[in-house]
Amino acid sequence: MSTDNGGSSESDPSESFVQGTDDDEPRISFYGGRGMSAFPIAFFIVWAIVQTAFWRISDEGGLVVGILLGLIFGMFFVRGDWKTYANTIFEGMTQPVAVTAIVAWIWAGMFAQLLQDGGFVDGLVWLADAGGIGAALFPAVTFVLSALFTTGIGTGYGSAIAFVTLFFPAGLLLGANPVLLFGAILSGSIFGDNLAPVSDTTIVSAVTQDSDIGGVVASRFKYVIVAAVVALAGYLVAGQFMGGLGIGGNARQILIAESEPIGLIHLLSMGVVIGTAVAGRHIVEAISWGIVVAAVSGLALGLLSLGDIVMFNAPTDAPLGESLEFLPILTVVEDPDAVGVGGSLINGAAGFFELAILVLLIIAAAQIMIRGGAFQAILDWSIDNLATNVRNAELTMVGSAALINAVITINTAAEVAIGPYISKIGERFNLNGYRRANILDGQTAALGYIFPWSGGVLAGYSAMQELPGEYDWFTADMLVTPIDVVPFVFQGWLLVAVFVIAALTGFGREYIIDRESEEVARV
Repeated sequence: MSTDNGGSSESDPSESFVQGTDDDEPRISFYGGRGMSAFPIAFFIVWAIVQTAFWRISDEGGLVVGILLGLIFGMFFVRGDWKTYANTIFEGMTQPVAVTAIVAWIWAGMFAQLLQDGGFVDGLVWLADAGGIGAALFPAVTFVLSALFTTGIGTGYGSAIAFVTLFFPAGLLLGANPVLLFGAILSGSIFGDNLAPVSDTTIVSAVTQDSDIGGVVASRFKYVIVAAVVALAGYLVAGQFMGGLGIGGNARQILIAESEPIGLIHLLSMGVVIGTAVAGRHIVEAISWGIVVAAVSGLALGLLSLGDIVMFNAPTDAPLGESLEFLPILTVVEDPDAVGVGGSLINGAAGFFELAILVLLIIAAAQIMIRGGAFQAILDWSIDNLATNVRNAELTMVGSAALINAVITINTAAEVAIGPYISKIGERFNLNGYRRANILDGQTAALGYIFPWSGGVLAGYSAMQELPGEYDWFTADMLVTPIDVVPFVFQGWLLVAVFVIAALTGFGREYIIDRESEEVARV
């Protein structure tokens, strides 16, 4: 999952976006030709670049406005009735791959918030300080742990949320550079998202290329590990030269002194999530078990109260309010602004509501592009003009997968959309299904965590925006904007580079006659 997304599932995740290219489906005609169907998404990308890069405003609400305006303005280029255009927006917003990612974000947000409120960050700070893991080493260690965690649970987005919530503040307290630390978290998410057998990107890349998942994972390791070794070295070196932030006065020393090892009990709940996911359970089930274990252990050890997990703040005139105030999950408040529901679960989920709306709208704009023909026009042109030999074909596959990830921010959705094209061009040159699947997943896993408007980056940044409200010492200027982290997602850039070099040199290239895939393992 990276969509990431939802881990293993009962349905074939390739059934959604691929259907958008069927000839018998309704198409949309635009003034100016098929290319104009790309207007909504192109408008949004320009908007996102201006907002995040030029004006340095990483506000998801602003991005929502950008995609909404793109969809509205795009309607004026439609020939004839606008009904099909409007229906296509709904069609895109109901794609299972988008909904799967959103559900994973919400569950991961609740889990991470529960661990944070249960003192896991204090435990991490204590462990790092006791183990001598200082500021220079912390980003590299975070990269390794994030990679292992993501490989276990199969959702890079969920891992990004958890590690930003838990490891990011711990790293800042230890003096690590925040930009480098965020990049290390995203890089670890890429590693696991690309390699995990239970990741949706792994499953989709195998299924769309008629290959078995086990064979794909085995053949993929050589690409992933080369990028990871160089990325790890990069974080070790950069950690020596990129300094951290000064946390006011003696706050860092005081917080380290007050850190307690008891918070490390939540390693158990993280282990439960990993173990359950590896056992083949759906990622929602795996994280739900983690939530249960975290809540029970937190309550048993006094790290959490029921009110910390969920709390109802009722007004003074609420029926049965005062009479039931003895309940640990109910308080009566006089301030009208304080009325509502709080606690770890709602706070963890609420941080991703804007992001969920944004992603659904982006997928809708991508569906407009597919229905209007711009997507197919780009693919047809590249097949006819670029894929002239096997080397150019592989470079074209790398480039087209990268391009579609700039358009469709959910990497699983991007894979489903581009998968048939990768299969078509690869089969033209008799490339083995493993090779095609690896080229496809390498780009979507990497670039899904690099572009400032991509789902992986925004998921992590959404979690980060909640941190100033959690810690007195965490100020808004400590936030890392998505545009700043782009150069430091080492695993992502290196993985793309590995496949470019592989295409140029033939490293790892396999043809159908070299090895045939086993019967496709569908989930």
